[in-house]
Amino acid sequence: MELSINIGHLAAKLGPRRAAELSKAAGFTACDYGLGSLEKDDTPLSSEDYRAVATDIRKEIEAGGLKITQTHAPFHFTAKQWDTPEIFEEYVFPKFIRTLEITALFGAPIAVVHPLHHWEYRGHEEEIFRKNMEYYRRLIPYCKEFGVKVGVENMWQKDKLRGMNSFDTCGTIEEFLRYIDTLDSEYMVACLDVGHIGLPEQKDEAQDFVRALGHDRLHSLHIHDNDYKGDQHLLPYLGKLNWAEITKALGEIDYDGDFTYEVNAALYANAPEHFIPTAINYLGAVGKDLVRQIEENRPKK
Repeated sequence: MELSINIGHLAAKLGPRRAAELSKAAGFTACDYGLGSLEKDDTPLSSEDYRAVATDIRKEIEAGGLKITQTHAPFHFTAKQWDTPEIFEEYVFPKFIRTLEITALFGAPIAVVHPLHHWEYRGHEEEIFRKNMEYYRRLIPYCKEFGVKVGVENMWQKDKLRGMNSFDTCGTIEEFLRYIDTLDSEYMVACLDVGHIGLPEQKDEAQDFVRALGHDRLHSLHIHDNDYKGDQHLLPYLGKLNWAEITKALGEIDYDGDFTYEVNAALYANAPEHFIPTAINYLGAVGKDLVRQIEENRPKK
């Protein structure tokens, strides 16, 4: 199993090669590369030279000792961009096609793509489901062309009336299973965001999602912790999720994907450069401990 770090903030701070070198030294073997820069037109990956840029990024990270095994598609578009058909077709959707191509150029097998979920969820579940089935199915031909898979992620949203985190697309086990099973494609897999579970209103725990999705559906993870109140992207063991049970469940289903962090950069964001290796080593130590627990819980062969 690859232990993978979300490398974006560290790469922006130190450069991709140095970020990879420090992560490798801490025990990471792979990384997730976020493609949020595609949301802006004045960034290198949005330029006409994006293929060369992507190739250079891959070379730098591999020179530092890691491989890119997952990407994250952009998602911070405006409601107008999402909902105006002309803008969506001419501007937004092509960003996702480029995401899949860049993922392939990186040599990564999976691109995590959020479902369409910026509308109010309650009372619109079926409408949102239909839109997402059309949306994800439109991506399948490009997945085939570039040889990559899409990770469908479980989401949350803010309840505007109550001011608290609430259900959203794929936020229940039943709906997550329905999405993956209805898409019924080898190019569409589940990306379980562990930190999007355990938020207010949810009765199921992360380990319940793992067991329900099972070996055949679950091939991607976003690993982070929370205090059961917010989407905090904490390093595991800094929140309240039950990591002994989560790792046990991942081992029991013989999970075959990477153990991919999506933690915030709080441990090193404001640290002087000489202290960053210490912080990254701690991230790696936690990850190695959790991977060890998964391996110990795999079925005996």
